[in-house]
Amino acid sequence: MPTKRITFPGHDGGNLAARLDLPDGPHLATAIFAHCFTCSKDIPAARRIASRLSAMGIAVLRFDFTGLGHSEGEFSNTNFSSNIKDVRAAAHFLSASGMPPDLLIGHSLGGAAVLRTAGDIETVKAVATLGAPFDPGHVTHNFGGALEAIEKHGQAEVQLGGRPFTIRQSFVDDVNAANLAPAISGLKRALLVLHAPRDEIVDIENASAIFQAAKHPKSFVTLDDADHLISDGEDAEYAAEVIAAWAGRYLNLRPPAPPPGAPEGIVRVSEADPKGFLQDVNAGPLHHALADEPLAYGGTNRGMTPYGFLAAGLGACTSMTIRMYARRKGWPLDHVWVDVSHDKLHVKDAEAPNGDKVDTFKRVIHLTGDLDQTQRDRLVEIADKCPVHKTLERTSKVITTVG
Repeated sequence: MPTKRITFPGHDGGNLAARLDLPDGPHLATAIFAHCFTCSKDIPAARRIASRLSAMGIAVLRFDFTGLGHSEGEFSNTNFSSNIKDVRAAAHFLSASGMPPDLLIGHSLGGAAVLRTAGDIETVKAVATLGAPFDPGHVTHNFGGALEAIEKHGQAEVQLGGRPFTIRQSFVDDVNAANLAPAISGLKRALLVLHAPRDEIVDIENASAIFQAAKHPKSFVTLDDADHLISDGEDAEYAAEVIAAWAGRYLNLRPPAPPPGAPEGIVRVSEADPKGFLQDVNAGPLHHALADEPLAYGGTNRGMTPYGFLAAGLGACTSMTIRMYARRKGWPLDHVWVDVSHDKLHVKDAEAPNGDKVDTFKRVIHLTGDLDQTQRDRLVEIADKCPVHKTLERTSKVITTVG
């Protein structure tokens, strides 16, 4: 999916660095992703979620808060209130660009910021949080023994994630004074709370408190063994899938129907895991699947193999063709299913030398209903007229260009 590097004015006028992940097809909605405390817009969870949502037709703006990542400003001058203002600035920028936000997503303290902000942005219809604290003051637990030094000297250097940050007393005071309960109770937006039971940075009791304070519609989904940063690729993928599926219930993600006879469009397959074989398969904004290889061949077995998709296409087309003919004839076909087998392994074929190959697909058609033998024979005969069957039987041409 195309990604634009952009900047926009933050709460203090300094430029905030951002990435805008855009859909390839119709732009159906817009989201803002607010990252975790002292993180950046480019953490794995942000990238994965933005990729999945953009494939659905949702543009995603992920930005660095003031003083972090590539954004201007001094981090030591920021606080929770300034984070809220930066989220508002992002929403203002999108609205001025003709892309008002429909969805806010916040990770950790960024989750607290979007909870506090959502009610002030009229266009927002839904909010999702990942590992968010109910009490923003919870973040001061990360400062350990430095809290005493901060109080004594007005500021102190704190090591967070292996990096030094200057934390001022004004930050501590501001975050401790924050109260999210009224904002959550009066949210009036759909809410999705994602949290890992073993999160050692923000205890899952925070998620319970957020969920209890919110009114319906609200949903709670566990992230199982994920760490606070959702750094594992599989955990990030799961979070992305959940948010994508959930958002579809509250945002209008149905593109205009194409006219009859129009081409089906592009099926985009993009690499999801450069260390393995996992692929995102997207056919327009509404249809997503995973392709992969078995564990024995270096994959993670989280999706069908390429040959599996080929067999699925043949089976689906066969079943649809039979149903369409039986419906047109008014025949009593109660149910049809098709078993397709193909004895090749994609990985082995990819490594084999080129040569003449004849692929054999074994297709078993099952028909139930009060059909006579003539009708059954005709339906099996019709199966051979399935367009995918015809495509597989004749030689196809693949024209390749570099984009």
